[in-house]
Amino acid sequence: MKVLGIIPARYGSSRLEGKPLLDIAGKTMIRRVYEQCKKSSLLTDIIIATDDERIADECKKHNLNYLMTSKRHTNGTERCGEVLAVIDEKYDVIVNIQGDEPFIAPESIDELVSIFNHQPKAEIATLIKVVGTKVMDINSYLSNPSLIKVVTNKDGKALYFSRSIIPHIRDTEAMNSTEKIEFKLHIGMYAFQKNVLLELLKLEESALEKIEKLEQLRWLEHGYSIYVAETKYNSKSIDTHEDYRYILSNISKYIHE
Repeated sequence: MKVLGIIPARYGSSRLEGKPLLDIAGKTMIRRVYEQCKKSSLLTDIIIATDDERIADECKKHNLNYLMTSKRHTNGTERCGEVLAVIDEKYDVIVNIQGDEPFIAPESIDELVSIFNHQPKAEIATLIKVVGTKVMDINSYLSNPSLIKVVTNKDGKALYFSRSIIPHIRDTEAMNSTEKIEFKLHIGMYAFQKNVLLELLKLEESALEKIEKLEQLRWLEHGYSIYVAETKYNSKSIDTHEDYRYILSNISKYIHE
């Protein structure tokens, strides 16, 4: 199975412009992401898909494989689609890797790709983190809409993703407040069968997607299968200035060089 990892790297982030080029202990963020991906045992090739010459220059400087793409794309999936339209080599699986996770665990990439070996019906794959939360803490911990929750069937097929708390516990008063309930949190990295990714790019925005602002709901509404695997690895993304300051202040947690 030939697997291509694509790292979308856009310069013009509204919350943290130029973040792929942020310095993290002597290396740019995009360089750290790429070097972590190189440690994956299941990625055949890696391409950085960027829209900015400054990021391209960083790639040239450190021999990072890259491709220039349009500034008009609205998400990483579209940017991955342009890469596929340009390259000649054939791949079976495409992995869309977040470009703002400088310490992504290569093992998590392998967990993601392995879903296609274990689930023959999988068209799309993603990761989850299972967390146990006391009944009395559920609302305070999981009510953050940035934490995407998912419910699955017994085979690991995703049924629904939401910014709301799912499943909803109807009668918490009848439960022991210290009892723990397991919830599944979505880890936003995707892998696709190549032909499926090309089909997804043709889909119109769906009703549920508009409400929740979650692209994966478009795929579910159109009948595509998304299978999940549980990961034990944590990956800190850098979306804001606060995230960046946190990483720099706690750099010893992430770098042991």
